[in-house]
Amino acid sequence: MVNVLCIKWGKKYGPEYVNILHSMVRRHLQREHRFICLTDDAEGIDPSVETQPIPKVDFPDFDNMAAWARAHGWLKLVSFANPLLDIQGPTLFIDLDVVIVDKLDPFFDLPGEFVVIREWDKRDGTGNTSVYRFNAGAHADALSYFKKHSDEIRNSYRNEQQYITTFFANQGKMSFWPEAWCRSFKRHCVRAHVLNLFLPPRIPEGARIIAFHGKPNPPDAIAGRSGKWYRRVIPTAWIKEHWR
Repeated sequence: MVNVLCIKWGKKYGPEYVNILHSMVRRHLQREHRFICLTDDAEGIDPSVETQPIPKVDFPDFDNMAAWARAHGWLKLVSFANPLLDIQGPTLFIDLDVVIVDKLDPFFDLPGEFVVIREWDKRDGTGNTSVYRFNAGAHADALSYFKKHSDEIRNSYRNEQQYITTFFANQGKMSFWPEAWCRSFKRHCVRAHVLNLFLPPRIPEGARIIAFHGKPNPPDAIAGRSGKWYRRVIPTAWIKEHWR
């Protein structure tokens, strides 16, 4: 048994993002698994999805979901609680704003203590936590250290992924997915330079998960809305085929 975990808080992403992620995982993960959504609001989430409350971790700003804790992904650190509710074993965390285009089983076959995306636009070894795998309960020190040093950490790191990937890198516990597996829609699918004015975005060779960080989100890209005046996105039919 393996686990696929996501988290939803606030109104940025509606329940359809959870439902569609669940559907994509079911189609692309063959081995027996639990799909768990940690959330502060399960309304609209399909009953077939296992929902659990965002766990309390004895840190008031997380437990009360302070505004800063909801910004820049900091609340994702609760995934390192021990115990993590009743979740045990290999756990693949996936952000809600992704499109899965190929099999997920290899994400559980690759060895490593904490495996994550290598951030696409940095050269310092920072990871991108749109997709990461760990053993549930194995890294409580990452959360406990943050709780003791939260002000210092927030002054040093812009977001959760910078902190957590630096923490694991310093312990020698971090490794990266093969580069082709997790790609950025904006950086790797949208055509370069003026080609984006004439050609629709494409699925990069070998890609398994496409991350839609920032703008556009999958529904925007389907409709051809880029979210930025300077970045045109032609309506992208393959997203509609996969994001369902």
